[in-house]
Amino acid sequence: MSNIKDILKERILVLDGAMGTMIQRHKLEEEDFRNENLKDHTSPLKGNNDLLSLTRPDIIKEIHAEYFNAGADIVETNTFSGTTIAQADYSLEHIIYELNYESAKIAREVADEFTAKEPEKPRFVAGSIGPTNRTASLSPDVNDPGYRAITFDQLVKAYKEQGQALLEGGVDIFLVETVFDTLNAKAALFALSEVNEENNTDLPIMVSGTITDASGRTLSGQTTEAFLISVSHIPLLSIGLNCALGAKDLEPYLKVLSKNSNAFVSAHPNAGLPNEFGQYDETPEMMGKQIEMFLKDGLINIIGGCCGTTPDHIKVIAELTGKYQPRPLPETLLA
Repeated sequence: MSNIKDILKERILVLDGAMGTMIQRHKLEEEDFRNENLKDHTSPLKGNNDLLSLTRPDIIKEIHAEYFNAGADIVETNTFSGTTIAQADYSLEHIIYELNYESAKIAREVADEFTAKEPEKPRFVAGSIGPTNRTASLSPDVNDPGYRAITFDQLVKAYKEQGQALLEGGVDIFLVETVFDTLNAKAALFALSEVNEENNTDLPIMVSGTITDASGRTLSGQTTEAFLISVSHIPLLSIGLNCALGAKDLEPYLKVLSKNSNAFVSAHPNAGLPNEFGQYDETPEMMGKQIEMFLKDGLINIIGGCCGTTPDHIKVIAELTGKYQPRPLPETLLA
């Protein structure tokens, strides 16, 4: 397999778009989220998209292929909620290994098929590691500010289980994404470092944070610069931003990362902001024009899409990336 770090010095790599947006197109029902092992499971399972890697792998495989066909270099595994913490909502903590392993295996098979057809354009698999539905920095109870619904050690344990299964399933990269609480992310980074150390591997790690609104801060209150400093103790393949905002609104924060990080910089913004029905209206052409500004300014090494994006969006983005040089790694580091 080609070294992704070497390729990133030569060209901008394209990440895939939204998994959830593509799944919604299939208009699935409860039975699609069940297989023989889950047929008698007492909790409702519809909407637990990670499960489809086990119950409808044909759909997940097809989505990966659509994104590769559109020009993506990297696809994410269908494991955004693949921790015991997130799956506890469905009483499915016991299937975490299988969920992550099979998701990685599906993406690996599709990536290898495309790489075999186009050896000059190797395809990569990023193990998607979401933030969980708990926060280690904030209290969910306004009447008890000191209360925490999760501990750092519990997060480490959950992320380590997920990381081990993704590694064994064949991912090339770990992607800690949609970070709204940097303490959660630090737990994930610690866990993944242990996974690499214990397996004598050196899988590169991408981290992608979420700026929640016009304040320019994460949900736990950090500025972009503070977020960068908080995770810079780990050697990262890339640091970036995704979700919450569209491309236009992300630009000032990407400039902060581009200026101050010695890692590669990534972005996978939403297709604009959701309308009153929760839909994303930004067309591929509209999104492409905004992303082209990142490319012209030399801010980006990895670019893709988050909520509302489709293979059509990724196709436009992939065509644009060929016209521009990647952001060079700076010689000066953040003080």
